[in-house]
Amino acid sequence: MALRQSPAPSDVADMYDGIGQIYGSAWGPNIHYGYWENDADDSSVEEATDRLTDMMISGLAARPGQRVLDVGCGIGHPALRLVRARDVNVVGISVSHVQVARATEHAAAAGLSDRAVFQFTDAMDMPFPDGSFDAAWALESMWHMPDRGQVLSEIARVLRPGGRLAVADVIERGPVSPRGRLLLDHICENYAVRSLGTVDEYRTALAANGFVDVEIRDISDNCSRTLALMADAVDTVRDRLVDLVGAEQATSLIDFMRLSAITPESGYLFLTAVRA
Repeated sequence: MALRQSPAPSDVADMYDGIGQIYGSAWGPNIHYGYWENDADDSSVEEATDRLTDMMISGLAARPGQRVLDVGCGIGHPALRLVRARDVNVVGISVSHVQVARATEHAAAAGLSDRAVFQFTDAMDMPFPDGSFDAAWALESMWHMPDRGQVLSEIARVLRPGGRLAVADVIERGPVSPRGRLLLDHICENYAVRSLGTVDEYRTALAANGFVDVEIRDISDNCSRTLALMADAVDTVRDRLVDLVGAEQATSLIDFMRLSAITPESGYLFLTAVRA
């Protein structure tokens, strides 16, 4: 597995405040992968991304009134969907001040400011007391963490015993071919990613941090369509991307998204676990 210098919080924020803003404007409010049942599923991007959020909601199994931590909250749409679906209270954290501001605005517009709050916080060193959350999730945020084990340790600390965790994450699937390594290295170099974890690495890190009843599903085939569709969407705003990163880099980013969609080494997992 290829490693690079660990991304600082500012690197992750810059990525989401830069090209992430452009991707989001083309893709929609759920800035994450979609889930399609099979090749014949013609669900829209909005339906497919909502379906992935709903998988997280179901896996978390939070009960009304519980307090949920959203690790890497983005602009808040999954958290607000969770609040509406399960009548819970959510605290969302991000290292992007822009994302925190937009998530706060969305909560206010939805009339949910009393149930969903968002704050600037580094998941590697959270300010919350031990055992102060009933559940936690990380929807496509773990791949940005310099040390996934440290983040899982912090989540375990702030979860009460018996609290549930749900994670959806981009992963590496082996064996890795030379073309696959080229693609995985591109992801790390352009999206503030230190490394892509594997299913086995997740199992080891979860066990080391006191999580039990671990269930992991490889849903790569259900999610791989995301990248081709996102490439098409971003291509419609290519001029904005060119203004930000230049014509050559814009073309590279779009081409590699299409390559990701057909590269088996670029995978996706969904997992649930319980804090012992």
